[in-house]
Amino acid sequence: MATRTQEEIRLEAALTHTAHWRRWGPYLSDRQWGTVREDYSPHGSAWDYFSHDQARSRAYRWGEDGLLGISDNHQRLCFAIALWNGADPILKERLFGLTGNEGNHGEDVKEYYFYLDNTPTHSYMKALYKYPQQAFPYTQLLEENRCRNRREPEFELLDTAIFEDDRYFDVFVEYAKRSPDDILIQITVINRGPEPKTLHLLPTLWFRNTWSWNGDRSKPSLQKINANHDGSVIATSHPTLGQRWLYAEGQAELLFTDNETNCERIFGIPNPSPYVKDGINNYVVSGDQNAVNRDQIGTKAAINYVLTLTPGETKTIQLRLCDAPNLLTPFGNEFDLIFSICKQEADEFYQRITPFPLDDDRRNVQRQAFAGMLWNKQYYHYIIEEWLKGDATAPMPPPERKRGRNREWFHLYTDDILSMCDKWEYPWFAAWDLAFHCITFAMIDPDFAKYQLDVLTREWFMHPNGQIPAYEWAFSDVNPPVHAWATWRVYKIEQKMYGRSDRQFLERVFQKLMLNFTWWVNRKDVEGNNVFQGGFLGLDNIGVFDRSAALPTGGHINQSDGTSWMGMYCLNMLTIALELAKTNPVYEDIATKFFEHYLYIADAMNHIGDMEESLWNETDGFYYDVLHLPDDRQIELKVRSMVGLIPLFAVETIEPETLQQLPNFKKRLEWFICNRPDLRRNVACMETQGVGARRLLAIVSRDNLKRILQKMLDESEFLSDYGIRAVSRYHAEHPYLFHANSMEFRVDYEPAESTSGLFGGNSNWRGPIWFPVNFLLIESLQKFHHYLGDSFQIACPTGSGQMMNLWEIASELSERLTQIFLKTASGHRPVYGGTKKFQSDPHWRDFILFYEYFHGDNGAGIGASHQTGWTGLVAKLIQQLGEYEAQPSDELTFPPKLSATETLRG
Repeated sequence: MATRTQEEIRLEAALTHTAHWRRWGPYLSDRQWGTVREDYSPHGSAWDYFSHDQARSRAYRWGEDGLLGISDNHQRLCFAIALWNGADPILKERLFGLTGNEGNHGEDVKEYYFYLDNTPTHSYMKALYKYPQQAFPYTQLLEENRCRNRREPEFELLDTAIFEDDRYFDVFVEYAKRSPDDILIQITVINRGPEPKTLHLLPTLWFRNTWSWNGDRSKPSLQKINANHDGSVIATSHPTLGQRWLYAEGQAELLFTDNETNCERIFGIPNPSPYVKDGINNYVVSGDQNAVNRDQIGTKAAINYVLTLTPGETKTIQLRLCDAPNLLTPFGNEFDLIFSICKQEADEFYQRITPFPLDDDRRNVQRQAFAGMLWNKQYYHYIIEEWLKGDATAPMPPPERKRGRNREWFHLYTDDILSMCDKWEYPWFAAWDLAFHCITFAMIDPDFAKYQLDVLTREWFMHPNGQIPAYEWAFSDVNPPVHAWATWRVYKIEQKMYGRSDRQFLERVFQKLMLNFTWWVNRKDVEGNNVFQGGFLGLDNIGVFDRSAALPTGGHINQSDGTSWMGMYCLNMLTIALELAKTNPVYEDIATKFFEHYLYIADAMNHIGDMEESLWNETDGFYYDVLHLPDDRQIELKVRSMVGLIPLFAVETIEPETLQQLPNFKKRLEWFICNRPDLRRNVACMETQGVGARRLLAIVSRDNLKRILQKMLDESEFLSDYGIRAVSRYHAEHPYLFHANSMEFRVDYEPAESTSGLFGGNSNWRGPIWFPVNFLLIESLQKFHHYLGDSFQIACPTGSGQMMNLWEIASELSERLTQIFLKTASGHRPVYGGTKKFQSDPHWRDFILFYEYFHGDNGAGIGASHQTGWTGLVAKLIQQLGEYEAQPSDELTFPPKLSATETLRG
């Protein structure tokens, strides 16, 4: 048996509860202010109720944020860095950005920071923050962006010229675990500028305020104690976390205050305590000697290192947070050795994940994609009942809240580590985003991936009616039903990479998803014709109208994508049921039920109700939404968009071995083939065996597949050098126009930022490239190839004469998506567009940002800059391309169990 990596051993120990390697991690949010959780306003004005300016002075109710920090898994004790360059009006304790109301394209972080490395147990973590040496241009960023309209680009921090002459500090923060509760911290500061500069570096330790809201008297404490080494020690005591000690090297001033709201500054009333949240800020920046507790006790503390660095000089500070008192030598050779070992173990783990030959650039992109996924974990705490009712020690919330946001989700109670899309721009879970996150997580930490999928279907998340919560701004919104797909993919990835088939996980989630499927059928099929309206469906502004609002025409829209998503959902549930039926025949009946439901949905795509309405346009060779007016007229909304490609997602193959194992299901399938020609008429190839005697279930027929792909692979329409656009470039010259009630509605090809304010205006589905739908297109093409084989070929690109089978086209799309991040022959990365600093500076060019979406023509990153979430799928694409290139055996199997001789290090 091959020796397992140390990280795999740690993961096994965490799973079996023999060692709590997951207790500490990067669970601090990058932004807690401006969130729904902290909003107690009458009308849900979250951005205005709790601002960045208030954040340094006002205690949070539901979570904490910080700069490149960590916390325990219930966020009782937090650690992060704070910085001051001697010029800023405030300490840099948290990232700054514009709110949804301030940015010309919605909320946007205005900082440069990079997640460089991380392991699933957070045994090693590394990140970088670039801190300007001149006063941070808070006002300039606000005012300039306010002046810009939606058709102008965003005004970024680099545009202020604050990084000219490299007048900034690189601040690297690294963490290494000797044991689950012994965390070594190393902070490295480099002066990149041309002159000597002084930096105040303040490693900060604090408790989340849990005592101010409900009269809890069990208040934790931090206090200075005598050190047995040349440095300082802060002792911590918490009623449930117990005791910890923070060791800090060298001589530096210790500053203590309390994590309490500065009521005088925020509300204009006297402070109950003289020591408040912004006390350390006021002491360091303003010189207020009374702002910190001279008794050196409190609930927030910092060590104030004052570092003067010459040009190019590097200085390093070491700290250690652990559960061991009275350490004699917390630093020194052992400290350095542990860091070295943890880095090496991280390298070994990721080499095991992708053992195929990759060039250094691809491996770097993949490694940072994994790092971004792991750094975007966050402690997410939200109890709707308490949030609506208010706290015993606070004023009663305004009564309007009980008729406002999320009032139907009274049962929701979250106290979990969840995967965020982007911990600054979207510091909350989003159900359909999270499903895609789990695909990448399954490669490196299948147990975490499975927990994410499972927990959203548990009774403290899922609504009693079966709905899965969408996201905190509107839990009742409707996202594409991809949970079953992700559940199946995680199951299969773990099976292939780790040799484990977790049927219990599969069955547990499947049972809950049957409730969710029923909710969809009961709520989103208005006319009972198996055609689904859906609504928002995650694609923000892709439609002619705001799909979350009432139509200006009245009536409803029969959605090509809504119906196709449900077809895909049926097939995902069918696939899971067939797998479970192999060991439990009860699931054969359930599989049959989903098979039947799928037939109805697939047929309805082309024959809706008595009028035989169709979502397929035979002339155009494309699927469109159909507007159903109150007077029963139907109007095709002829927009060439991803909506018309999503029917490709509803595809699955059935192996002949599966049918042999499940005779009852086979019998029912054959009965439908023989007796219901009306239902099988538009279910592609159900009755014809393909390659390997497989059966194909697909909404799109062979002929229609070719016609759709001709458009999809046309570089003047959907196909970009960097993937598939969300809206065809055809609409650049031919915008779609619709008139109703003296208003004009239009859809143009907009390859960059949105020019509309729909959904805050900070995302755009009218032209850019989005990873999640591209990933599903790739997978769908692979499934079609599984049935059709190499003989089915089509020109790629359209008109090129270069014929490819569907597997080759899927690989071509994967490569185009990957090229967004890779260096071109000239050394430039498309993701950074024309930003010279990122393209040429050796201290910037190899740090990768994983944006929310990408310019439809040049691949430049747009939107949230740290949405590794679903953009982290590039790590999976890199692995797949490496595997295809290497052509190894079909199964990459990891050693399934710990051997008796393998033990935990440290």
